[in-house]
Amino acid sequence: MGIDLDVSTVLAGVLVLAIFLYVVMDGFDLGMAMLFPVMHEDDRDVMVDTVAPVWDGNETWLVLGGGGLLAGFPAAYAILMPALYVPIIAMLLGLVFRGVAFEFRARHEGRKHWWDAGFWFGSSVAALMQGVALGAVLQGVRVRDGAYAGGWFDWLTPFTVLTGISVCAAYILLGACWLILKTEGRLRDEAYAIARPMALVVLGAIAAVSIATPFLHGDYWRRWFTWPTMGVAAVVPVLVAGVAAMLLRMLAARRDRWPFFLSLALFALCFAGLGVSMFPWIVPGALTIHDAAAPEKSQSFFLVGVVMLIPVILVYTAYAYWVFRGKVSAGTGYHG
Repeated sequence: MGIDLDVSTVLAGVLVLAIFLYVVMDGFDLGMAMLFPVMHEDDRDVMVDTVAPVWDGNETWLVLGGGGLLAGFPAAYAILMPALYVPIIAMLLGLVFRGVAFEFRARHEGRKHWWDAGFWFGSSVAALMQGVALGAVLQGVRVRDGAYAGGWFDWLTPFTVLTGISVCAAYILLGACWLILKTEGRLRDEAYAIARPMALVVLGAIAAVSIATPFLHGDYWRRWFTWPTMGVAAVVPVLVAGVAAMLLRMLAARRDRWPFFLSLALFALCFAGLGVSMFPWIVPGALTIHDAAAPEKSQSFFLVGVVMLIPVILVYTAYAYWVFRGKVSAGTGYHG
């Protein structure tokens, strides 16, 4: 599995980075929202306060990923979008509904419980559909003459249901670890109680998806179980096991700072595993990143803009997290 660092490969790496940053930065507030039904109603304001200063810009990375796919790899965009219309539209509607509920719950006290339910529902739909879309891309889509040749619901299979549930579980773990990092007292204790069993659920989900994925395509199987790529691929599950052991140990020791960052490391390793399976495919079994690439001048122009923009976004984001660092408790939040 050689990697040539041409413009198409670099741009694909940038898009993967954008999607990863979206997943980790929006994942914990989606997971936090999915915890609403099992948390005390009195604690929900504090939960929202932990993300209120930093959550608004998270969809920037989602826009960059989608826009970058269209600008840099239009052939792949033209195939994947029709294949994923239903889950993507459902995800976007969930994100919109979640955003409305987030704002209205603080301004409509008489019906806050309805907006809390909407916040949970929108977040759950968005998370589930993200996982389903990931599974649909992994399993591949039917392509004929360079166009999508499948039906409206080809994306719905047992494998995509598995990936959808797995992403929801992973987000819930990330949300619980975020609450451990940012809260104290009863809320933090409840987050610990949820994080420990959820970590085991996520590890089981990672194992299930990892076992199922090589059977989707012969190329996946060859990457994981034939030399020389097997030697590289084997590093990923070893690191996953090590990070998982550290995560469980830190949860047991109640070390507030570590679980969240170890959960992020698990996400990063899962992305690495996906990269091992898929590279250089962008539409598995149909198009590689070079097959789907826009003209080199178009990609270079887009890449220059992205290289100028991403550091600005990262600096702003890092500054926001730095300003609003530390624990959040009742009456000291930032959401009015």
